[in-house]
Amino acid sequence: MPSELRKDPVTDRWVLIAPDRGARPSDFLTSTTRPPVRGICPFCPGNEDLTPDPIQVVEGPDGKWRVRVIPNRYPAVQVEVPLRREAAGIYDRVSGFGAHEVLVETPDHDLSLWELSDEDRARVLAVYRDRLADLRNDRRIRWAMIFKNRGALAGATLHHEHSQLLALPQVPLEAKARWEGARAHYARKERCVYCDVIAFEKSEGVRMVDESRFFVAFCPYASRAPFETWILPREHVSHYMLVTQKDIEDLSDLLGRVLRRIDGALESPAVNFMLHSAPLQEPESPAFHWHLEIVPATLRYGGFEWGSGYYINPTPPEDAAAFLRSFT
Repeated sequence: MPSELRKDPVTDRWVLIAPDRGARPSDFLTSTTRPPVRGICPFCPGNEDLTPDPIQVVEGPDGKWRVRVIPNRYPAVQVEVPLRREAAGIYDRVSGFGAHEVLVETPDHDLSLWELSDEDRARVLAVYRDRLADLRNDRRIRWAMIFKNRGALAGATLHHEHSQLLALPQVPLEAKARWEGARAHYARKERCVYCDVIAFEKSEGVRMVDESRFFVAFCPYASRAPFETWILPREHVSHYMLVTQKDIEDLSDLLGRVLRRIDGALESPAVNFMLHSAPLQEPESPAFHWHLEIVPATLRYGGFEWGSGYYINPTPPEDAAAFLRSFT
């Protein structure tokens, strides 16, 4: 197919799909190159004294911990810092208030999220819900995101499987674009744009990767990167903190399958994983739909991307989805 520009229906961001650049699925077979282990791992059982006191601990039937949530030892923001908004001449600044947590997702040093049992992965997903619900109680915190960087190319600095939670007193530009774009669509159509996308992707089928009873997974029409995959609930829910245990169990199964497809197709790539939920202090909204984004770290961005805000994706999402469907 010739190159074409595609617009994201939520953010109005344009992406250049450029298959003539010659990238094939096999061109992205890059190892995670997970950071090497140096010395004692602070996340392994027996080394709990090397981390700050836990915020939350989830135990298994044997009484041993399965998930630990701890404050980040090197936080970008701190909840103890007073929230202050100040002017600096023509500039604005806000004190470094917020929350920065680490979610250690397994006691096993070498297991990945997709290698966990469905039950253990469900425990992790339930902790995601618990942490967002807890932080919502602090009215100063307006937004939070849970994210994972796996592999050095994705920004990981530790080998042991974990994710992070960063919560802020303001909504970042990208999150605001999603939120306001969804609200604008609802104002025009009186429908959720994400619900519309789900219905269209299901009807077309060419970008579908997998599905379950309660969730769908597909490569978005305006994918910014090769093999970018979204997972959304079929039922409209704007806050992840509202998911039920049945939702979590079903999501655990589908998420495991999708991640294994990506892992098999790209031979254990570095991956960025993001959970997008409505701003914490907003009520449940008919306009927004929480979702997971999984983006293999297959590209390095250069001057064009930084200068224009456009992304160049050499792999059409239709090709990426077909390739992922061929793996189980």
